[in-house]
Amino acid sequence: MTHPRGDVRLQINGEERVLRLTLGALADIEDKLGGGDLLALQERLKNPRVSDIIIVLHALIAGGGAPLAMEVLRTSDLDLAQAGTAIAKAFAALGGAPGKSQAGP
Repeated sequence: MTHPRGDVRLQINGEERVLRLTLGALADIEDKLGGGDLLALQERLKNPRVSDIIIVLHALIAGGGAPLAMEVLRTSDLDLAQAGTAIAKAFAALGGAPGKSQAGP
């Protein structure tokens, strides 16, 4: 479910977490996965590895305002399909779905 400000909710360890794509979250994702290059990041996220999904989730959870330690996230109980859908919704809420080019001002 998407909420104001592009918030997306995801159950992790039985607890609802907010995912939000912020500039800080995007910069963190880009730094860890894209080598500082947004185009490289888009290419990599077209076919993500599980480790990529964890990195993106970690950044989006921090963007949602309640950071979760990476080690906790790695051992968390969550549905991978739901996590993928939530990530896509978080990017789409701001018109920035990974792997899609954007046109605009």
